[in-house]
Amino acid sequence: MRRLLLPLLLLVAAVAPAFANAKITIVNNDVAGSGFNDPTPVNPVGGNTGTTLGAQRLNVIRKAAEIWGDAVDSPIEITVLANFVPLTCTATAATLGSAGPRFIFSDFTGDGLFPGAEFPNVWYPSDLTSKRAGVNALDFVPPPPAGTPPNTDIRARFNVNLGRTGCLTGSPFYLGLDDAEPGTTVNLLTVAIHELSHGLGFLSFADVSTGTQILDMGDVYGHYLLDTAAGLTWNEMTNAQRTASAINSRRLVWNGDTVRSDAPSVLSLGRPFMRVNAPAAIMGLYEVGTAAFGPALTAVGLTGDVVLALDAADAAGPSTTDACSPLTNAAAVAGRIALVDRGTCGFVVKVKNAQNAGARAVIVADNAAGSPPAGLGGADPTITIPSVRITQADGALVKSQLGAGVNVTLGMDMTVLSGADASGRVFMNAPNPVVPGSSVSHWDPIAAPNLLMEPNINTDLTLSVKPPQDLTLSLLRDIGWFPDADNDGLANGLDSCDASDLRDTIFIGEDDTEVPNQIFSDGCTMSDLLNVDARNHGGAVSDATHLLNEWRSQGLITDKERKKIHDELAHQ
Repeated sequence: MRRLLLPLLLLVAAVAPAFANAKITIVNNDVAGSGFNDPTPVNPVGGNTGTTLGAQRLNVIRKAAEIWGDAVDSPIEITVLANFVPLTCTATAATLGSAGPRFIFSDFTGDGLFPGAEFPNVWYPSDLTSKRAGVNALDFVPPPPAGTPPNTDIRARFNVNLGRTGCLTGSPFYLGLDDAEPGTTVNLLTVAIHELSHGLGFLSFADVSTGTQILDMGDVYGHYLLDTAAGLTWNEMTNAQRTASAINSRRLVWNGDTVRSDAPSVLSLGRPFMRVNAPAAIMGLYEVGTAAFGPALTAVGLTGDVVLALDAADAAGPSTTDACSPLTNAAAVAGRIALVDRGTCGFVVKVKNAQNAGARAVIVADNAAGSPPAGLGGADPTITIPSVRITQADGALVKSQLGAGVNVTLGMDMTVLSGADASGRVFMNAPNPVVPGSSVSHWDPIAAPNLLMEPNINTDLTLSVKPPQDLTLSLLRDIGWFPDADNDGLANGLDSCDASDLRDTIFIGEDDTEVPNQIFSDGCTMSDLLNVDARNHGGAVSDATHLLNEWRSQGLITDKERKKIHDELAHQ
């Protein structure tokens, strides 16, 4: 058996269980008088009846455990060591929380595959290991030293300083349970649900800065991380390739069938773009960040010639291209698309100055290296022209060709999902430069509507982790959290079928439109019957794979049919 203990901080603990389809227990790791034990009196808020600050905090984390316990199935208790600690914080930015597995497993039985695992020599978090094996993986971990908390599956921390002076001053955690956080408060319940997702396996164990893997072994998450430029998953790459892939924006996607299938029900259609129509030297599609103000980009698009906007270098902005002052070349800008540089003044000031000069739209070139381009923040209801941001590198490229005449179209591609590639695979967060703790282990923020597992907590999130509101559960299904309502280690339906129910062999049409004879006399499916003798879902898939390969070798099904059936069975 291979196991790994991940580093953690140990303090004093007390246990608070939550019950649902999976039993998730919160282990209070705060010392007396702080965090979950803070005795400061408070009034009930948003359905949270706690009368002290500590009690309300604990109620929120328990509610997050309840939500996840209702979403996933496991016959084994999932435990979470949690507390409030000071985390990285400034007046304008803060780490709200952090979480991940404390133990990971592979080679559980010493033969390369623990019972229920789908892939050999691959790391699984302990809670997923327990679920798939049907036994508590933590029983295989040495007991902790006397006087320290028990071994748990997940370690979670939350920022105790949030909202205090110097740490997003005036923006504390909202402790209600009703998803109705007011003003600038941060919904602790949403943060807790997000962090527990990481503990359930929504993360890579590889180092995003160096590409190195733990004991040179991949993880189940990395099995589905696909770099479309390299044509490789993270588990197939070298360290150098993973390092490059971690900053390969809009080329790193999730290649799991469940997410791909559920994405159309969650994500809206439309991806913003800038297409350079001329000159030929730089023609092509470019990534853009959209503005929170002014009209949205459209499918029709806006096409025009690009002109560099000029203004005075003054106290409003030291550059002649920052558009922080009224433009001095208004005649050249009028009727065209203005190109301005980021810096000094707000985006709405730049766009308004260009609008006053007669510009039809504005392109803001970033003043710092990095990709993908972020959006443009701000608010001004008097702005009536669209605007976008492009990267510093793309801005330099456009500027270098202005003498040849640059013509662009700014628009929205309504043939693709917002946050996914043309094949419907959802983008993972891969900013350049890399951001440890954020890169790879979140969705790309381009997704619309916003998703729970983006690197930032957005105010429009719901408390659901399932489609059609969200894709978090979909990803966890891909990595192995198969549905198992009665917690017997068998996928739903496997224990209610008998081989006598089998009537015909399943065949899938080459056009993927038919699945004849899949349903049998008592509602059992082919996947149920193939695997009725399997001890758990992993064994079921293994048995099915052997049978499918035999059918293929006999010419009874095609390779395409074999793959289609296998993919369906693996995620039921």
